[in-house]
Amino acid sequence: MSMQKPSRTRIHLVSFAIVAFFLALLLTACGSDASNGEGGTPPDYSKLSKDSPPALAALYQQGNKLLDGGQEAFDSQIGELKGHPVVVNAWASWCGPCRAEFPHLQDAAAAMGTKVAFLGINPNDDADAARTFLRENPVPYPTFSDPDEKIYTDINGSPGLPATAFFDADGNLVYTKHGQYTSQEDLEADVKTYAIDGGEG
Repeated sequence: MSMQKPSRTRIHLVSFAIVAFFLALLLTACGSDASNGEGGTPPDYSKLSKDSPPALAALYQQGNKLLDGGQEAFDSQIGELKGHPVVVNAWASWCGPCRAEFPHLQDAAAAMGTKVAFLGINPNDDADAARTFLRENPVPYPTFSDPDEKIYTDINGSPGLPATAFFDADGNLVYTKHGQYTSQEDLEADVKTYAIDGGEG
């Protein structure tokens, strides 16, 4: 008794079904982490405008905007925030570690933004790509566009993204963290140490 060879059509259908199955598993796995990572549901920022002192409330009225004006505009903003500690995060849409740490910035700003000002700077990036990233990953504070990297060089002092700078309430740059924050807890600990308490790094 001879056995029939499976047809090419049947082989293709089985192969397609296997590939579709594994793709579905992959998408399910990725989707399960969406709420905790980039592109997930952002925190509720509404209390920042209601509960913050006037200078911080005014800052958060510009939330999620990409602002022009360069170094002069950035320095003016730091001056307007005198009396409040400031955390400045340097990021770019093309930077993988920046994207990975962004949820920690979102959560820390929501938790601490009534006492500490948060700002972003966006060096060496495409403005449209940066705005798209912000639409997908909104923050309650504005980001200053920095195409010539003057702001970034001033607060960072070494190459590489991301970087997070901490200013005390007198407007003095106290410490710059080079590299990615991998947890909200580590970020908030540095906010307390360097921005709120003004500790030297």
